[in-house]
Amino acid sequence: MKAAPKVEIKDKILLTIEEAAAYSGISATTIRGRLKEGNYDFILKNGTKTLIKRRGFERYLESVDAI
Repeated sequence: MKAAPKVEIKDKILLTIEEAAAYSGISATTIRGRLKEGNYDFILKNGTKTLIKRRGFERYLESVDAI
């Protein structure tokens, strides 16, 4: 069985919280805290796993001045 090809974060549609933290420079703890506080349209729940829609997350980050 071949290993899945390595996909760059910038090319992914969905990110884990850890990937979103590495991509944005915001700590995973801060991202988790913000996700618990609000209702965001860039979140996808897969059972108990929370995934972040990269493009929506980018738009959100461009629209805020402080986190």
